[in-house]
Amino acid sequence: MNNPSADSSSGLIVVGKVVRPHGLKGLLRIILYSGSETAIVNAKTVFFRTVSEEACEFTVRSVKAHKNIFLMDVEGLDSEDAAEGFRDAEVLINKDALVREEDAFFWHELLGLEVYLDTGKFIGIISRILPTGANDIYVVRKGDKEFYIPAIFEVIKDVDLKSGKMIISPMEGLLEINEV
Repeated sequence: MNNPSADSSSGLIVVGKVVRPHGLKGLLRIILYSGSETAIVNAKTVFFRTVSEEACEFTVRSVKAHKNIFLMDVEGLDSEDAAEGFRDAEVLINKDALVREEDAFFWHELLGLEVYLDTGKFIGIISRILPTGANDIYVVRKGDKEFYIPAIFEVIKDVDLKSGKMIISPMEGLLEINEV
């Protein structure tokens, strides 16, 4: 999966991805799409869905920031070999365990939003979200065109989940430069 999404049949939502094992004691290097370990710490239980679509449940011991990723320690993974089996797995939690921080949105809520300029002009629909070190990038598609919109306060003016709309005020040249 390229983007996190809800798995409505199971009530699970993708919140990150395992990159690879870290060290010899079963720690996992993970990317969290929210950029914060809050969701996983609050959930206390995570599921790893491997590339073969198997989902395994684990109790979280700890999650700590480490450079630009996170290190997760879960019960039952106590060696590098055991952790290796979860390389590239999706990290999921129960949707009910999500805790929203102020002015924060979950990726699954943003995907499919209609994006408009502050002048009212329709730009397109958010089709993907790309995580970067500084901020996420919203990929907005309209027909065969894509625009890359940085998820920063200077550009994103309003997000209205109820009406399914996002209002942006692009920086000069943003929409012309990023056309595909």
